[in-house]
Amino acid sequence: MSRRVFDPKLPLAPQLSPVEALNAHSAWSLYARPAQLPPQGGWRVWVFLGGRGAGKTRAGAEWVRAQVKAGKRRIALIGAGQADVREVMVEGASGLLNVGMAAETPRFEPSRRRLVWPCGAVAHCFSGEDPEGLRGPQFDAAWADEFAAWRHPQATLDTLRMGLRLGADPRLMITTTPRPIPALKRLLAGPGVVTTRAATAENADNLAPGFIEAMTAAYGASRLARQELEGALIEDPEGALWTREMVDAALGLPGFEPERVVVAVDPPASATGDECGIIVAGAEGRGRAARFAVLADRSLSARPEGWALAVAAAFEVHDADRVIAEANQGGEMVRAVLQAACPGLPVRLVHASRGKRARAEPAAALYAAGRVRHAVRSPALEDQMCGFGAPDFTGSPDRVDALVWALAALTDAGAEPRVRVL
Repeated sequence: MSRRVFDPKLPLAPQLSPVEALNAHSAWSLYARPAQLPPQGGWRVWVFLGGRGAGKTRAGAEWVRAQVKAGKRRIALIGAGQADVREVMVEGASGLLNVGMAAETPRFEPSRRRLVWPCGAVAHCFSGEDPEGLRGPQFDAAWADEFAAWRHPQATLDTLRMGLRLGADPRLMITTTPRPIPALKRLLAGPGVVTTRAATAENADNLAPGFIEAMTAAYGASRLARQELEGALIEDPEGALWTREMVDAALGLPGFEPERVVVAVDPPASATGDECGIIVAGAEGRGRAARFAVLADRSLSARPEGWALAVAAAFEVHDADRVIAEANQGGEMVRAVLQAACPGLPVRLVHASRGKRARAEPAAALYAAGRVRHAVRSPALEDQMCGFGAPDFTGSPDRVDALVWALAALTDAGAEPRVRVL
């Protein structure tokens, strides 16, 4: 029997027999690809690793729906943040409110962060930013989405698994684009864990025409493409200056109030919309007692007027002291563009006299010493850090360059007074 391609715009009933129309799970099994269906056997955790747009969300929503039909009544939904749970897992095009038959659709109660099914099953929404939010409740099923992008993946997973203690067969499904974070690697190596994988191209019929071709042309066989499009778990490459363990350690460091804050800019080499690295960082203390915090990654692809406005906005939002801008590309024109966006913006131009790796090594050493905290998870920055320096690293390390300039400025200019331009 040939497998039909799912089209969310077409009703299911005309394409199915009356029996199939009454059995929504059976209908999904006709459309789903093998990687989207639960593996056989007595597993406790199913991890579906997939590229962007590979059908992970649909698989997760259908699995939850099948669990409800099988009698599960206490379910946990966990995303990178509460907004992700609502906008992707619940209300998204492939979310729980948009799969299955109307008679089975749950009622969403956003004020209580829960869904309630007609049969009485309840799913509560939780965030990977708040492990303690899962302390106390108990469940017989859970769906965790984009696990590799969670702020506290290991702590949240540990707390969640301790709450999966209801019923005869509590199970967890995890859908994520893989990133080689320690928590994911430990999970995949654990007992009772099964894995399915799917590449973005396998779901091409449900994606915009030409999307796969455009992504392949842009990223080819790069590490980014293998991770984000093929759903492959890429280990930290040999020679990279940062590792995932170093980044995870930075995310786990305690917070502090910075005494000085800078916005560092690595301007693009052209004015045609290439990516501009914009990193906000702060520091407390002096000399070897100083500690640092990466507060935000505001990098973007834009023309000069666009990234200049983004720099000015970051300066204001984070109450920064000055802007640090690399002048190798554009020189005084960089200052002029920035001050045109925000007259009076205090800009300090810096010039690269050494190679990128040599400049980055002191910054990596600060991470190795446990002196740099990441206030937020920034996947694009982290991926660039953990590939930079490896022999197969390709592309421009714009975010890393901005990070290096920020930490260098905070280290070298530790005695600068905190002065704002009015």
